[in-house]
Amino acid sequence: MFTGIAYAAQPAGGPGGLGAFLPIIVLFAIFYFLLIRPQQKRAKEHQATLDALKAGDTVITNGGLYGTVIKIDGHVVTLQCSDKVRVKVIKKSISAKVDPSTLEGDE
Repeated sequence: MFTGIAYAAQPAGGPGGLGAFLPIIVLFAIFYFLLIRPQQKRAKEHQATLDALKAGDTVITNGGLYGTVIKIDGHVVTLQCSDKVRVKVIKKSISAKVDPSTLEGDE
């Protein structure tokens, strides 16, 4: 009489094997293509920009300081910000190269 109830109370079999991990795999794929891969691409472009720096390039630092590269010594870059003002910064703190013609009217 109660055997039917006991069988009805047993949980139904869920997806097994790969089906249980499918949502996690899909979420990882979404995160990879939307977050991880673009960040890696930007990091490679930034490193290529830093490797291509040479004396005479106009750059901007992460702190917003504009300057012209005077000397590169390993990981230290010497920038000239204005006449007789030279600043040493770490190479990784340079965010981008800028076109010097865009700075003409700022002084």
